Amino acid sequence: MVASTVKHQQPRLRADALRNRERIIAAAREMFVRHGADVPLDEVARRAGVGNATLYRHFADRGELIHRVTLYVMGRIADQAEAALAEEPDAFEALRRFVHAAADERIGALCPLLSEGVDPNHPEHLEARDRLDADIEALMARAREAGSLRGDIAVGDLMVAITQLTRPLPGNGCIDFDQFVHRHLQLFVDGLRTPVRSELPGSAATLEDLRQRV
Repeated sequence: MVASTVKHQQPRLRADALRNRERIIAAAREMFVRHGADVPLDEVARRAGVGNATLYRHFADRGELIHRVTLYVMGRIADQAEAALAEEPDAFEALRRFVHAAADERIGALCPLLSEGVDPNHPEHLEARDRLDADIEALMARAREAGSLRGDIAVGDLMVAITQLTRPLPGNGCIDFDQFVHRHLQLFVDGLRTPVRSELPGSAATLEDLRQRV
């Protein structure tokens, strides 16, 4: 569902039109992950099971579709953070669950979308980003308070690791690394636990640090 996507002044759609819109966004997200943001929109429409006219009725151009896919993914990741926080009694288990769920959203593969004309200062983007920031920080704060999360990392460190491990390698010559993502993520998550075994170089990365480098 795309219910988690932030919406401002969006017209109310009939049920069938809303389903088509959701199918297009979900199909675009999958195609962008697999083939990049330049995938033909005809292929997106075919994947969604709708006609080209239906796609363009909902999205005027590629930029608008990319914008909606970005909000969709940010909303889904925030949903995962909130669910983990609400449902897991153990603070570190909630964080571990979120890390693996965020990896399943393939946020590393979607990062290039942010350089494809998405306005980072768009009100919808800012609202979705602030929600996501707050949800992840709440997870980490709870784990810190429980004494199970090392204190020398910040939200940016977490997102860098998830992004790097879910970013596809260029070309087709490499083996399928997807099969190793959760295995290596678990190694990373284990390194977040206290007591710490080594001192980290540099300083903790915040999300603001990451934005300044984009």
